[in-house]
Amino acid sequence: MLLEVLRLKRVYKNLNRVRHIVNVFIKHGFGQFIEQLNLHRVLPFRKRVKILGIPPVMAHSIPERLRLAFGELGPSFIKLAQLLASRPDLITKPYADEFKKLQDEVPPFPFEDVIRIIREDMGVDPAEIFESIDEKPIAAASIAQVHFATLTDGSPVVIKIQRPGIPELIETDISILRTITSLMVRYMPETEFFNPKGIVEEFSRTITKELDFTEEAKNMCRFRRNFQNNPNIHIPRLYPELVSKRMIVMERIEGVRIDNIEAIDKMGLDRAELARVGIDAYFKMFLEDGFFHADPHPGNIFVMPDGRIGLLDFGIVGWLTPDIMESIASALIALVKKDFDALVDQYINLGLVTEEVDIETFRREFKNDIKDFLIPMYDMTISEINIAQYLDTLLHIAIKHKLKIPSDLLLLNKCMLILDSIGRELDPNFNFISIAEPYASKLIRSRYHPQRVYERIQKELVEISNFTTTTPRQLRILLRKALKDELHVKMTPIGLDKLIRDIDRSTNRLAFSIVVAAIILSSSILTLSGAGGKVFDIPFLGLTGFIMAFVLGFWLLISIIRSGRL
Repeated sequence: MLLEVLRLKRVYKNLNRVRHIVNVFIKHGFGQFIEQLNLHRVLPFRKRVKILGIPPVMAHSIPERLRLAFGELGPSFIKLAQLLASRPDLITKPYADEFKKLQDEVPPFPFEDVIRIIREDMGVDPAEIFESIDEKPIAAASIAQVHFATLTDGSPVVIKIQRPGIPELIETDISILRTITSLMVRYMPETEFFNPKGIVEEFSRTITKELDFTEEAKNMCRFRRNFQNNPNIHIPRLYPELVSKRMIVMERIEGVRIDNIEAIDKMGLDRAELARVGIDAYFKMFLEDGFFHADPHPGNIFVMPDGRIGLLDFGIVGWLTPDIMESIASALIALVKKDFDALVDQYINLGLVTEEVDIETFRREFKNDIKDFLIPMYDMTISEINIAQYLDTLLHIAIKHKLKIPSDLLLLNKCMLILDSIGRELDPNFNFISIAEPYASKLIRSRYHPQRVYERIQKELVEISNFTTTTPRQLRILLRKALKDELHVKMTPIGLDKLIRDIDRSTNRLAFSIVVAAIILSSSILTLSGAGGKVFDIPFLGLTGFIMAFVLGFWLLISIIRSGRL
C-alpha cells in the first residue's frame, strides 16, 4: 500500500489536488469508497483516523451526493458529469437525471486576462484588432467566457476566450481519474461492468477537442458549407485570422433565444414555421449530412428578426456513418409501417447487440417489449405522441436487453429529446415524425441507386477476397502451433482476484490480531514482574504496551466495522 502512495506522489504533480478530491468525496459521504480504493492514504494520519469512524446518515440520496461532489470539484468533473448524463445505459437513469442538473456556470475571470490572451495569441495589441471590447462577459462557463466586441472596420463580433489555466487543471484531473478508475477495477471488480476506464478515455477525447478552439472553427466552417444553400438557417461567419487554440472570433448574431416565446411573438414571427424550419435543419444533419450540432440547448439556438434561425457553439458535434444513417431511416420507416421484425433487425444492424446476447432470444423478447409499448401509439394522432417519452422508453428497453449503444447514437437521442421539447414549446401541435419521414424515405431510396449498389457489391467482393486469401494461412499457423504443442488456451477466472484480495485482507487482519495479542501478553508479563519505573503504580513498559495494544486493537475493530463484515 505504501508503494501506491509513493506512486501517487510521483505521478501527480499537484498532490494537493488529489487530497482535495479525496476530501470532497469524504465530505459528501463517500468515505468507504475512498477507503476501498486505498486513496485515504494520501491524507495526513490525523485525518485518516478521523474518517475511520462510522459515517453519519446523509440527508441526500447517493446520486444527489455524487452530483454535489462533482459540482464542488469544478470544471473537469462538471464536464464529466455532463457526459455521463447522456449515458443512462452505463450509470442508470437516477444518476443520469441528477447529473443533468449540473449547470456549467462559474464566475467570470478578470478582463485583464482576456486582453493578455488576445495579445499573446495574436501577437499584437488588441487595440489594433478591436475598436472596442465589452469588459462584462455575456456568458461565463467552466471552459471559456464570451464577450461582445467591435472590429476596427466596425463589424460587430463575439470573442470566445478560454479560461486561464484550464487545460493544465483538466490534464491533472484526467490523470487522477485514470488512476481512480484503475483502482476501481482492481479493488472493486464489479465496477468493470460500467467500463470506467472507457468512460474516462471517452471524456478525455471529448474534452481535448473542446479545449482546442481550432477544432470548433473547423466544425463551424463545415456547418456553413452544409447550410450555404439553406436561406432559413444562419451559421455565424468565422474570422480565420483571429482563431487560435484559446480564442475564436465570429460574427455576432442579433436575435433572441428560441425559448423566449414572448419576444418571438413581439417580432411577429410564425412559431409553427420556426419549429418546422429548426427541426428540418436537424434532420438534414442526422439523415443527410451525417454531421450534427450535438448541443442544441435553447441558449445555442437564436431566432433572428428576419425569421432565420442562427446556431451557436460548435464545440460538441456528432458523426453518423452512412450505414448508421440508413439503419436509423429504416427504423423510422419500420415504425410508421408497424413492421416490428424490421425494427428489431435495424437494432441488430446498428451493432447494438453484443456477442454475449443470444440473437434468437433477443429477437423474441425485444420484439414483445417494443410491441407492448408501440401498439397503443398507433391509436393516437401524430401530435399526441410524446416523442421524448417514446425515445426515453426505447432507450431503457435497449438497456434492459444489455445492448451496447454507441456514444454518437446517445448524443443523437439527447438532441431529439431537446428538440422535441423546443418544438412543442413553439407549437403545441408540432409534428416531429412527419418532418423526419421525407429524409428517411430519401435515404432509403438512395440505397437502391446504381452507384450505391455498385459500392456495396465492391465492398463485399473485397471482404470475400480477403477472407479467401487469409484463411488458409491462419489455418496453417493454427495447425503448426497444435503440432508443436504451442497452442495455449487463455482462461480468465471471474471473481478470483476479489477472492485473493479477501483472503489476503483476512490473513493480514489475523496476523495483526496475533501481534496485538502478543503485545498484550508481553505487557502483562512486564506488569507482573514489576520491572522498570512505574506510572500510576504500573510498570512504564507494561503501560506503554497496553496503550499500544488498545490503539491498534481499536483501529482493527473500526476497520472491520467499516468493511461491513462483522
